[in-house]
Amino acid sequence: MSNPDREQPLISHLIELRTRLLRIVGGVLVVFVALSPFSNPIYTALAVPLTRHMPAQSNMIAIDVLSPFLTPLKFSLILAVFITIPWILYQVWAFVAPGLYQREKRMVLPILTSSTLLFYCGMAFAYFAIMPIFFAFITATAPEGVSVMTDINRYLDFVMTIFFAFGVAFEVPVATVILSLAGILSPETMAAKRSYIIVGAFVIGMLLMPDVISQTLLALPMWLLFEAGILISRLMLRRRREAQAAGG
Repeated sequence: MSNPDREQPLISHLIELRTRLLRIVGGVLVVFVALSPFSNPIYTALAVPLTRHMPAQSNMIAIDVLSPFLTPLKFSLILAVFITIPWILYQVWAFVAPGLYQREKRMVLPILTSSTLLFYCGMAFAYFAIMPIFFAFITATAPEGVSVMTDINRYLDFVMTIFFAFGVAFEVPVATVILSLAGILSPETMAAKRSYIIVGAFVIGMLLMPDVISQTLLALPMWLLFEAGILISRLMLRRRREAQAAGG
């Protein structure tokens, strides 16, 4: 026979989970509805790093019949998700926080906040630093007689890949701090593996970026952020040891 005392907490957790998911979806939809009337100008802004380097007689094209309508809306939906990341993380936090110890709460909240900010910084770095250099290189190396006319949907998919790659790359300090605080790898051990990290960063850049300049612009921040993560890990571990010593 089932135990009603056990089923009741499970049902309440499922209801709470449904409530949080509905709030997440509702938040994304509210932002998406607000962005939808401006979907075309927003997509135009996204395309600026490419269009400013295209020849005067070239334009972006739409291969599919519905692409001129659906692609800007698609980007508005993706942008709505990006904008509501803090709201999404807050709902996740509100769901899991009651089951965490006070020490875990103090650690998780700064990690969520810093990871969100770093993800935004990675996308901003990709848009303002990487994409102009990348598309300037691509358009300049096009063979004579070849018109650069990119499909708007394929351009969106490609740019989202770049955004995601740099957003994740900028999470390196967070990953480094987590590994250190969890006791999986000490800062000294990670520092000793620095050469492997540098090689790995350039391999990732080579796989994601087609030219040497953009590969370097992806690999160098990953390396520098790794070094920053080691420094932060050492400072946090030192404070932890000092707090433990002070507590007896």
